[in-house]
Amino acid sequence: MSADDTTAAGSTTTETTPPPSARAAIIHGDDGLDRCSWPGADAEYRRYHDEEWGREQRDPRALYEKLCLEGFQAGLSWITILRRRPAFREVFHGFDPERVAAMTEADVLRLLGDERIIRHRGKIEATISNARATLALDVPLDALMWSFAPPRAPESARPRAWSDVPAVTPESTAMSKDLRRRGFRFVGPTTMYALMQATGMVDDHFVGCFRAQHP
Repeated sequence: MSADDTTAAGSTTTETTPPPSARAAIIHGDDGLDRCSWPGADAEYRRYHDEEWGREQRDPRALYEKLCLEGFQAGLSWITILRRRPAFREVFHGFDPERVAAMTEADVLRLLGDERIIRHRGKIEATISNARATLALDVPLDALMWSFAPPRAPESARPRAWSDVPAVTPESTAMSKDLRRRGFRFVGPTTMYALMQATGMVDDHFVGCFRAQHP
C-alpha cells in the first residue's frame, strides 16, 4: 500500500463526521425540517445534505469527480472541499477524464500555487493519474463502482445513532482493493465508504431525517 493510500484509508474524518456539538443523530432546523445532524446550521452543508447526499449517482463523469474529491477530503472536513468545489471543477476542466488525463507537470505546478483548492501534490497528481486509470478501464466507471453496491438494506436497518454507521464495510474494502489494482490512488476503504454514502450506493440518512422519509 502506498503512503497516499494509507492516508486515505486511515482517515477517520468523512463527509458525515459530526462536530462535537452535533452528536445527536437528528437536529430540528429553523426551516421546520428534521435532518441528519452532521450539516449543522451551515446553509451550504444543509443544501448538500438535502439535495445531493445519498441520492443515486450513476453519471461516470460525476462519479470520477466524486472519487477525486473524496480523495482530497481525506483527513479534512467535507465542508472544506464543498466550499472549494467550484474552483476544483474549474481547474480540473469540469472533471472531464480525457482533459484531466492530458494535464502535465506544468499544470501540477500551477495548481500548487492556486490558493482556491487544496494544494497537496499527491492528491493533485492522483486526480490526473485517476483520470488515466479511468480511461484505461475495460468496463465503464459507473458499472465498475456500482458493482460493489450492497443490496438495499431494509428500512428496519436504517441507522438511529452514530454508532450504527460504519467507517468501512466489506463492500467498500473490496471496491478499494479493486480500484487500487487498476491504478487508482487515494481510494482507501474509509474514503470509498464515504463515496458509497454520498452517491446513494448505501442510504445512511438517520431515522427521523426528512430525507429518509422522502428520498
